[in-house]
Amino acid sequence: GITLRRDLDVEERSVPGATAAFAVTGTPVDCVRLAVLGLAGPRPEAVVSGANLGLNLGDDVTYSGTVAAALEGIVLGIPALAVSQQAARGEMGFRARPGMDFTIAASLTRELVARHLTDPLPPETLLNVNVPAGEVEGIEITRLGKRLYNDELRLVEEDERGRKRYEMYGFEPSFEDEDGTDLAAIARGRVALTPIHFDLTDAGGLETLRAWDAEGMLDTATERIARPR
Repeated sequence: GITLRRDLDVEERSVPGATAAFAVTGTPVDCVRLAVLGLAGPRPEAVVSGANLGLNLGDDVTYSGTVAAALEGIVLGIPALAVSQQAARGEMGFRARPGMDFTIAASLTRELVARHLTDPLPPETLLNVNVPAGEVEGIEITRLGKRLYNDELRLVEEDERGRKRYEMYGFEPSFEDEDGTDLAAIARGRVALTPIHFDLTDAGGLETLRAWDAEGMLDTATERIARPR
């Protein structure tokens, strides 16, 4: 998401090892846009979003602020990576835990950025990196896997005015354990490297839509509006 209709508050912070650091009252995408527009100096050579406290795998990337920030980088023509760290071995969700270790994620990201700058992915393609907790068993080039969501709508509270509070995301999702996917790689303790393209257009869907007679549908809709009741 992006922040509209209000200004952003920015505060410079001191972070060990950083030449410049800022806290922003906005979204991850806002942070990237601020940096590219000159908040932190010259236009950056690369955008690294993360490391996120928790995984961003499979269908979850559509909800991810970490991935969205990297997408903003490629929208602006800058090589970009989204990096996420598993909270604990065997935990396939996106929740964080205290004391998470980012040592391997940080060191590997340094190598990936250097290679990405000299041998970049195609334009409008970001690299989604997910790192397992504990000892890393290897690394795989993967595609996005398939999540199986187990959400339920639960009424938590209702006040005297009839306002209701619900919970619906309190359940850990499962996944299809299919070889070659990012979910399967992490489940086996391996780093998952997944290229994600900005163009979400489905070629098969285009062919289906062409058979819908969209012009005829528009004519019918227009006639319905113009027809007196």
